[in-house]
Amino acid sequence: MFASIEQTIAQLRDQQYLCDRKLAAVAFLALQMRKPVLIEGPAGAGKTELAKAVAAALNRPLIRLQCYGGLDEAHALYEWEYGKQLLYTQILRDKISRLFEGVSDLHEAVAQLHLHEDVFFSEHFMVRRPILQAISSPDPVVLLIDELDRAEEQFEAFLLEVLSDFQVTVPELGTVKAMTIPYVIITSNNTRDLSDALKRRCLHLFIGYPDEQRELDILRMKVPALRETLAAQVVAVIRRLRALDLRKAPSISETLDWAQALVLLNAGALTPALLEETLHLLIKYERDTQQVNDQLSWIGEPLQAQNPPAIPSATEISLHPPARPAGLDVNHLEQRRQEHTARYFTSYRGRTDGRTGG
Repeated sequence: MFASIEQTIAQLRDQQYLCDRKLAAVAFLALQMRKPVLIEGPAGAGKTELAKAVAAALNRPLIRLQCYGGLDEAHALYEWEYGKQLLYTQILRDKISRLFEGVSDLHEAVAQLHLHEDVFFSEHFMVRRPILQAISSPDPVVLLIDELDRAEEQFEAFLLEVLSDFQVTVPELGTVKAMTIPYVIITSNNTRDLSDALKRRCLHLFIGYPDEQRELDILRMKVPALRETLAAQVVAVIRRLRALDLRKAPSISETLDWAQALVLLNAGALTPALLEETLHLLIKYERDTQQVNDQLSWIGEPLQAQNPPAIPSATEISLHPPARPAGLDVNHLEQRRQEHTARYFTSYRGRTDGRTGG
């Protein structure tokens, strides 16, 4: 139970989740006001981990709905076990046949069947999906609707009933109201704008990447075997990588994986050679790899000092990579290479008639 903002910070820290007062205030108020929390921010900033930490701190089960393109109500709310229904129909076909003994016409048969149709559309044949699990749970739970921006806008409209009244409508069973109000956390990676109607129903929070000191504290907590000098170098390099225009900036979890790898490699300090050898743990796209290689000397500047500070401040280092010289325009060079290739093969007679010789 979050009794205050300070206690919220302490309880989340006990779950190895470091947060500031702004985040703790939203987590505290969401519990007290029984309102959902919408958390937006870049991928890998700790949004999903917050939901896990809240569930552990409140000692509640975590029910997670992972959103994706094409997600609909059936996969989020409930489904009927058609295979089970068909199996029961085959097993009970003799008893079903007895229902129609003495039935003279089709209309009477349909009316007779209508009296028993709810047998096969009862909760016994229903598969509860995450939202219905959370709504119908007799005990309080934490419901995580993860990466909602991946789903279509139609799914957002479906969520409005859930978030406003904490109830859902099942046509075969009627309206199901929440026995206990779940603690709802919705996350978005900002790949598209969410609707105003959804945002009105939620407490809003934006989580970005942590500042230098907080990320250093996270490293100390999660990777205690990491040396202080190495931890400071890791943070300095990560900050410079995030300053680049990468398709995917290193997340906090990837930073922790990198730090753990450096510990396993028995690294006492980060050297330019070690940085280059382990960059694949942080950079996941070829385009980003090329850009990082072009700026490798600038990224490795914090490693050149013999005794780097515990954590470099924003005034001590520049988080803006040097501008690329005009003569190194990759697009221009690629265009010139393609033009040269086209002229070469056009002027080579052997290519026009299929021969390889002159």
